[in-house]
Amino acid sequence: MRLLITGGAGFIGSHVVDASLENNYNITVLDNLITGNLENLKNKKVKFIKSDIRDKNLNFKDIDAIIHLGAQINVRTSLERPIYDGDVNILGTLNILESMRKYDVEKIVFASSAAVYGNPKYLPVDEDHPKEPMSPYGMSKYCGERYIKLYNEIYGIDYTILRYSNVYGERQDPKGEAGVISIFIDSMLSNKAPAIYGDGKQTRDFVYAGDVAKGTLMALRWKNEIVNIGTGMETTINELYDIIANTLNFKEKPIYSTPREGEINRMVMSIDKAMKLQWNPTITLREGIKRTVNWMKELFKK
Repeated sequence: MRLLITGGAGFIGSHVVDASLENNYNITVLDNLITGNLENLKNKKVKFIKSDIRDKNLNFKDIDAIIHLGAQINVRTSLERPIYDGDVNILGTLNILESMRKYDVEKIVFASSAAVYGNPKYLPVDEDHPKEPMSPYGMSKYCGERYIKLYNEIYGIDYTILRYSNVYGERQDPKGEAGVISIFIDSMLSNKAPAIYGDGKQTRDFVYAGDVAKGTLMALRWKNEIVNIGTGMETTINELYDIIANTLNFKEKPIYSTPREGEINRMVMSIDKAMKLQWNPTITLREGIKRTVNWMKELFKK
């Protein structure tokens, strides 16, 4: 299969590239390198195109399917620059779909987010949960979903929409658009006590990037499905802190500060549908954190 992966030089994208190569797919990566890094693409079998998903001259000739990971992924940025967020995530996705239509590409796997659900009305959150985004990022991802479904109905482009929970793992930049795990590890490796916003009792569903990559590739076989990709396990930020601190033998207590405006209190995803489709996460949070810590330790040596 000839795959084009947008955002393939980024954190999650490079894990998907690695998994694709293990399956002997023919891979082309399209990335503008704003947050991506060519260091993440060391295999010479990967064809790389430096371009933007908003480029009106995208050429998808000889491509069988698109895995669309290229996006503006920072919630804070979306709150500060909502027009930019919409330009990248909505118009960028629409441009990908138009290019697919032009070149008769039949399938798209779209990386969406748990952010489309907003503040959960019940837990665990399943795919039928109401969609009430609380940020421009969540809204732009949901708009991308709706456009993809519309292109399926009108133009017959097949899709799988994946709603990722909190993804973590190697290659997540602790200084850039980082998740809490890489931020905590970075601070502890710098001998600084990390900040926890609020009381630390808020929960999230943390899923390892390698598991996400496997699910993303499996989604190529799922036809016109919307699927949560998480673990179905709820972890408090305090529990997360303790796991990372124990892994690093870090003795300092966290610094608690004012809760962030608009932050949800609890989140955990139902993955029943994914499991029925034969995907399930295999890396525990402790094991995933250990792998991430080891990778970041090597980063600190450079």
